[in-house]
Amino acid sequence: MPQMSPIWWTSLMIYFIIMLMLINSMIYFNLIKIKLKKKMITTKKNNWKW
Repeated sequence: MPQMSPIWWTSLMIYFIIMLMLINSMIYFNLIKIKLKKKMITTKKNNWKW
């Protein structure tokens, strides 16, 4: 069993943080897309009424 080096730990932590950031950004972008779609639907309805 090789001893775990601090470099390995830091790289693992950095990788984990990057993955979390990617997941959070994906969720955030999906929420923005849903909001934009809802806005588009409302604007289309308003234009149709007009």
